[in-house]
Amino acid sequence: MSTTSIGNYSLLQKLHPLSLLAQLTSRQATGCLRVFTEKAAWSINLEAGKLTYASYSDRLFERLDSHLRRLSQNIPALNSATRIQLRLMFEPKSENQSIPYADYQAICWLINQEYLTPTQAATLIEELAKEVLESFLALKEGSYEFSPESSWDELPKFCHLDLRLIVEYCQKQLRHPQNIQSPVNVSKDSQVLSTKKPPPTHSLFQNDQQLPESNNFDISENRNKKTNQPLARNKLYTIACIDDSQTVLNSIKLFLDENTFSVVTINDPVKALMQILRSKPDLILLDVEMPNLDGYELCALLRRHSAFRNIPIIMVTGRTGLIDRAKAKMVRASGYLTKPFTQPELLKMVFKYIG
Repeated sequence: MSTTSIGNYSLLQKLHPLSLLAQLTSRQATGCLRVFTEKAAWSINLEAGKLTYASYSDRLFERLDSHLRRLSQNIPALNSATRIQLRLMFEPKSENQSIPYADYQAICWLINQEYLTPTQAATLIEELAKEVLESFLALKEGSYEFSPESSWDELPKFCHLDLRLIVEYCQKQLRHPQNIQSPVNVSKDSQVLSTKKPPPTHSLFQNDQQLPESNNFDISENRNKKTNQPLARNKLYTIACIDDSQTVLNSIKLFLDENTFSVVTINDPVKALMQILRSKPDLILLDVEMPNLDGYELCALLRRHSAFRNIPIIMVTGRTGLIDRAKAKMVRASGYLTKPFTQPELLKMVFKYIG
């Protein structure tokens, strides 16, 4: 198959990414261009020649998380707890698990839960597309296919981007990677901060035509039905932390965002039962090594009380041996968190049991 025609999947061959994109744009094609190499895959979705989304398999959720982290400076609701929850819901658990358009479904969920507006999502999609296409344009060989995509058709669309302008932007970046460019306004839908339109370059996108503005979409009808029910956005979760070290308690409190969690710290294991009864926690973090009453004994006591039979109890310890984990199971602990732990590790454990 010649690389100048859009066809079905073929073996690795010399690629001309710019030529592929130019043909699809000039034909006002609708469908998904998939490009494969030995190490990664690209998906470029088009409607009438306009870009609706672009994705790149390498570090998929790390890249999305990086953009959301920057957005969190202006959108506090996109805190670390929200981002960890998002990855738990949508990020494939292994290479063998496949979730169609997992990162895009994650963006749809953020809109459904009102963490993002459709306009903010369009800006996010555009910035992701620039990164994806920059890597795609650098390809020298691979295989490709272009076909309609029914699972993509079922998802809402938040922008229709001018592919020619994005390609010109990416070409500038590839020629001058040291220059940090301001965002380019490539669609009315995305409402990105405008800069001057890039000067025309000699490219294959000479016959690109404008697409009418997109219609409004009813997002509520496109909720993801295949994932777990998300946490209620405005609920404050009470976490009880029992540890004889005030330093550890302060660290946990710092790790758990105050807009999502109410943290009750307890440094006396003997008095813990009464304090926990008063606070009625959604989850208990329990240190193993404490004086007078160790964590395993306290966990066993809590499980005997009717109020705590089903409350998640996470054992927190520096011990990693099989005997210690067996003890945790014997006293019906829900999970086991090893010290030292990072904020993402703590949040992942917490959301695993309260989600």
